[in-house]
Amino acid sequence: MLELAGVETFYGSIQALFGMTLRAEEGKVTTLIGRNGMGKTTTVGSILGIVPCRSGQITFLGDRIDGKPAYQVAQHGIGLVPEGRQVFPNLSVRENLMATATNFAGLDDPWTLDRMLDFFPALKERLGNMGSQLSGGEQQMLSIGRALMLNPLLLILDEATEGLAPLIRREIWKRLDLLKQSGLTILLIDKNIEELNRIADHHHIIEKGRVVWSGSPAELQANPGLKMQYLGI
Repeated sequence: MLELAGVETFYGSIQALFGMTLRAEEGKVTTLIGRNGMGKTTTVGSILGIVPCRSGQITFLGDRIDGKPAYQVAQHGIGLVPEGRQVFPNLSVRENLMATATNFAGLDDPWTLDRMLDFFPALKERLGNMGSQLSGGEQQMLSIGRALMLNPLLLILDEATEGLAPLIRREIWKRLDLLKQSGLTILLIDKNIEELNRIADHHHIIEKGRVVWSGSPAELQANPGLKMQYLGI
């Protein structure tokens, strides 16, 4: 569904990605893992057109999306749960969800407000609250819900469980399990290797702006040296 080939991205004169390669198969959970500062969020920004790549190409369902503005990339059917949640603080929960409600991909069973509130019951009780009035866990649910209301074909989650209490993290992982079971294609960035191994179909390890290893969860689990070398575990 998604493929990056030889992507190089710069911030001004500073190069961040060096021939980045990545492939996400339809209906699978693909991960991008690595230490902080290795280029994971830059890769996401390059996919979405937020940080335009200078060379290489990015294709989504066979169409090139590199060079397109972010709003056009989103219209192809890519939804983002950004690092740090970034909900609209001065909009209510209802308004945050409805702000992105669309169905560009023409899905037969689209996410609606009622369906989203059934998926995240905690948000139903906060429907009239402003984004700034929610707890961190509720904001994360809202951020995921907002991305799903786009009815994406591919959902990208950048550190979706970072900074959350253990109980809330478990709840988020349960919801990600359900999304996987629904057949949604997911690109997942997270530091919890145990949970990633449980849910993922394929891993990519990134180091200094390039993928240095890719393989299955079983292969990663069988090679503790990889985790020590690239993940600091």
